[in-house]
Amino acid sequence: MTSSPREYEQSHPWLTFRLDLRTAPIELWLLLGEAKSKCEHIAETPLRPMVARELHAVYLAKGAAATTAIEGNTLSEEQVREILDRKLQLPPSQQYLKQEVDNMLTAYKLITRHADRGQLKPLTVEVIQSYNKMALHNLQLDEGVIPGQITHAVTVLGYRGAPRRDCLFLLDRLCTWLNSEELNSPRFHPMINGIIKAVIAHLYLAWIHPFGDGNGRTARLLEFRLLLQAGVPSPAAHLLANHYNLTRTEYYRQLTYSSRSGGDVQQFLLYAVQGFLDGLKNQLARIREQQMDVTWRAVVFQAFKDKTSANDVRRRVLLWEISQQKEPVSVQSLLFINPAVMRHYGNISERTLQRDIEMLEAMRLVVLSADRRKIRAKREMIHGFLPQNTLSTIEWSQAAPDHASLRPTSSKHHI
Repeated sequence: MTSSPREYEQSHPWLTFRLDLRTAPIELWLLLGEAKSKCEHIAETPLRPMVARELHAVYLAKGAAATTAIEGNTLSEEQVREILDRKLQLPPSQQYLKQEVDNMLTAYKLITRHADRGQLKPLTVEVIQSYNKMALHNLQLDEGVIPGQITHAVTVLGYRGAPRRDCLFLLDRLCTWLNSEELNSPRFHPMINGIIKAVIAHLYLAWIHPFGDGNGRTARLLEFRLLLQAGVPSPAAHLLANHYNLTRTEYYRQLTYSSRSGGDVQQFLLYAVQGFLDGLKNQLARIREQQMDVTWRAVVFQAFKDKTSANDVRRRVLLWEISQQKEPVSVQSLLFINPAVMRHYGNISERTLQRDIEMLEAMRLVVLSADRRKIRAKREMIHGFLPQNTLSTIEWSQAAPDHASLRPTSSKHHI
């Protein structure tokens, strides 16, 4: 005896719980492969603990700001960071904005903690409901909306969610599908499976739209969880939410197209993975800057390792402060770039400053402009493996044997 068809099969026929990527463009697979590579690069990059903590905090704030901004929250990324640091004070009329962000920060941190401890179990309907409950905790909601519960069919931006009577069934099918071998194929790397699965889960939860409110935030929490479960580093797992927020109009357009097309997921996958990869590139650039800073510190330390006189300490301070400037500094303004420089040069003649600059130049640690009016640190020397620096590195080692101690002695010191 066959069961009678469910209502969603007529109203939402694109909810098929099938994924066929045999016709997916080669571009999608190239993007996924590059995203996997960059995730592994980020995961394997050594960082000082303080830098690593800051990086996690920066992208946690970005993720929470993005996922709430999509839903209309007006707090800036800087204000969200202040909430994370427990510093933001808002008037009573804006407390709900802070509560929305607090809810997402709490949920992100809980999911991350479970992932770090290996406590993320197979996905269930109850887990998805708990994510919605966390997203809506302590918020003023419309009548009939109960956090974590399916109460009535929802319409948002012209899109009507699946019939209420089918939502629990659809969520159960979604969890079963996400846990199945079909979306965990041994043919693909687990991280590639995970990225595809995370985006598809987001899309399906948006299509089902089971809850009275908070469906978007719940979908992005689910996406975040699945990325972590696939081995994506937690700072990188926030990048998709940030991408959707930065391209909000396109995000909604892609969601609309995916349902109106009858369930074409390939275009949304391309959109999401391209944005994810763009975010990974920016994140790697930020990480590389931190690594360059660590390596430059080592160069400065090595240059002055055996130089402990008052003159040498003064020159080291000067070099370090010059190196912290993003642009070349006017030589005339050097004394005022930092209180530390002022302390060391406050009672010293201008000629002494000039001699110190000449000494740093002779050590090939600074570069002066043609008219010798501006100065910058020669930080490019630490790009030892880059082709454009190979010749200058050779010339430096030949022309400055007295300062050979500044040169890296093995590949492990290069970046």
